[in-house]
Amino acid sequence: MSLLYRYIFSQFSRNLALVISGLITIYLLVDFFEKIDNFAEAGKSTGLAIRYLFLKIPLIIDQLLPVCLLLAGVITLGVMNQNREIMALESAGMSIREIYAPILLAACFFTLLGLFSGEWIVPDTIRETNRIWYEEVRKTQAQGIVRHGRVFYKGKDGIYSFKRSPKSKELFIDFHYLTWDADFTMTSQITAKRAVWQDNLWQLDNGRIKTISENGRYAIIDFKSRKISLPDQPGEFFVPEYKGEEKSISDHLKEALRNGDPDLAAWQELQRRLSYLFLGIPLVLLGLPVLLIANRRWRQDLSLAVPMSCVMAFLAWGWWSTAQSMVNAYGFSPAGASWSIHLLTGGLGLLMINRQSNKPI
Repeated sequence: MSLLYRYIFSQFSRNLALVISGLITIYLLVDFFEKIDNFAEAGKSTGLAIRYLFLKIPLIIDQLLPVCLLLAGVITLGVMNQNREIMALESAGMSIREIYAPILLAACFFTLLGLFSGEWIVPDTIRETNRIWYEEVRKTQAQGIVRHGRVFYKGKDGIYSFKRSPKSKELFIDFHYLTWDADFTMTSQITAKRAVWQDNLWQLDNGRIKTISENGRYAIIDFKSRKISLPDQPGEFFVPEYKGEEKSISDHLKEALRNGDPDLAAWQELQRRLSYLFLGIPLVLLGLPVLLIANRRWRQDLSLAVPMSCVMAFLAWGWWSTAQSMVNAYGFSPAGASWSIHLLTGGLGLLMINRQSNKPI
């Protein structure tokens, strides 16, 4: 790595640390004053509240990383411009592209660190903060768990397992219900490819009922459609939505590709997580030429470029967030909803860099 690359990388890292530290401090202060009363009402110590906030830092960084990369890149280039360092580099024969390259490499490097954190650090810290907040402070307990894309719920007399349908909360795919006796011998098993809760009864399609007889053998009845009554209702199958936040990126990938049968919900969540994490790189691509335009047209550097960058980051996040909500509402492509903003922002940034590269600062 050349001396210039090391210098710009160190300046970018320093600015990134300052931006992240400032935003984390504001975030934690607001969160502390919002939730300290909840900890006090639950009889929990201030130490537990501080531990809860400390464990939230990896998640905060994960959420703020794209905009922090943009601000760090703009600040780094703006300070270099104010110190006439860019003018000196151009006088030495370097192009704007060569000056931008170390900043873009630094943004890619810290994005990969964010990917590492999202795989091995963030899931564990989210799991613990959720346990503290939902179980110790709010006194709620999850009655169901999710394993390998299936929901498992222990009912009054037996155990249910199924896959949730993204189309309806009352529709269950690959439905199973099992009961045991005191000696842990299976007494009955009900399976169905499709189950619907309707008129206070379970409507089962394409299934089988297996029950044990007095001689210890099992009787099997196959059916195409049948309504039966079970001791539990779908409203009792409580699997909190926050449990999905505890999964790592590889967990979503495994669910999306399990048994060669793609799970569309898991695939959508995987693309959502990855696209948000990599959003900082196209933002940096667009933010750097914005700084040059601010300087050349209005003779303003950071005083104008930083607010413009914040607005640009907000608009990009708004586009990304709106597109995500339209996947289920209007059937938008998960890939298009997740990555369209990257293509537009990155392409526009590259075009602006190319147009500005031969103009003097």
